Amino acid sequence: MTTVIDITDLPSKVGEHIGYSGWHTVTQEQVNLFADATGDHQWIHVDPERAKSGPFGGPIAHGYLTLSLIPALLPEVLAVSGITMGVNYGTNKVRFPSPVPVGSELRLGLTLAAVEEVQGGVQVTLDVVLEVKDAPKPSCAAQVVFRYYR
Repeated sequence: MTTVIDITDLPSKVGEHIGYSGWHTVTQEQVNLFADATGDHQWIHVDPERAKSGPFGGPIAHGYLTLSLIPALLPEVLAVSGITMGVNYGTNKVRFPSPVPVGSELRLGLTLAAVEEVQGGVQVTLDVVLEVKDAPKPSCAAQVVFRYYR
């Protein structure tokens, strides 16, 4: 369920866990397209037969593919109203504690970490966790920064 927060209300939500996205299956097709887009065709990602005998027992998503799913999943959790536009401003920290096996289900969890005024709007820092269903550790923990303009 998407939580809608007006830009003026963001500071009062700092420290709050906003919610989770739905579960999304990571497919081999996604992994292959990401490999083509980035030139990263390492066998642990794109060769399912060889990957079966590898360290993860099958192919896994690229870490950066997992990270790149944040903008796709974020709107399922948070929408900011009262803005003319929002832009991705970067990341402060990214870690990939565990793999995302191809075929697994992944979801995003979100906490609002900080809000600060910038010219024309606000800069919002989000603590994001991407987790595979039934995995003991998250697959990606990232602190991402967006700017929302009035």
